[in-house]
Amino acid sequence: MKKTFVLVVLFILPLVAYLFFASGVNNFGKLPILTEGVLDIPENIDKITFKDKITVLGFLGNNVELKKGNAFNLNQKIYKPFYEFNDYQMLMIMPIGTEDKIDELKAELGNLVDIKNWKFIFLEDEEIKSVFNSLMTNLSLDENLGTDYVFIIDKKKNLRGRTDDEEEVTKYGFKATSVAELNNKMEDDVKIILAEYRMALKKNNADRSNQ
Repeated sequence: MKKTFVLVVLFILPLVAYLFFASGVNNFGKLPILTEGVLDIPENIDKITFKDKITVLGFLGNNVELKKGNAFNLNQKIYKPFYEFNDYQMLMIMPIGTEDKIDELKAELGNLVDIKNWKFIFLEDEEIKSVFNSLMTNLSLDENLGTDYVFIIDKKKNLRGRTDDEEEVTKYGFKATSVAELNNKMEDDVKIILAEYRMALKKNNADRSNQ
């Protein structure tokens, strides 16, 4: 009896615990919608849009040098692990006039990883404010039309985030200056939303095959 008990404790219980938590992630691991219907990017020649894309959205502002560290943090911690997903993009909304600085930034980022899914769009000041305000967060742009925070937008143009964050309760964005926050929170949330869409795709494919 003692041997049986020891075997159960060592092998069976860990397996049951794993299946329980795995089931919990699959069934309940969805990132809450905080704002529905974020304003899409104005029509542009590059056809950049939120629609049908999982987007990490940022605003670097006029002072690109000041926010360059944010871009490198995002590149390594949030972009690099996921960039091979075709429906995933890192999108920075920039003021018109910062094109040359962004060309320099892209060259530096490209030395570290393929930047095919890094996107930059250049908009008028009021257009930038309109997109940011449509997120309906408790955050604001600075005087340079930038912010240290980045946001997760789903394929239906909804802002995703946390409603039970231990520090902020409702967490609209993630601070790109904090490697710890990108590592411990944002990376997990990006994984959740990518898994959500992968599971939905598998379900749709299975439904079609059963028809």
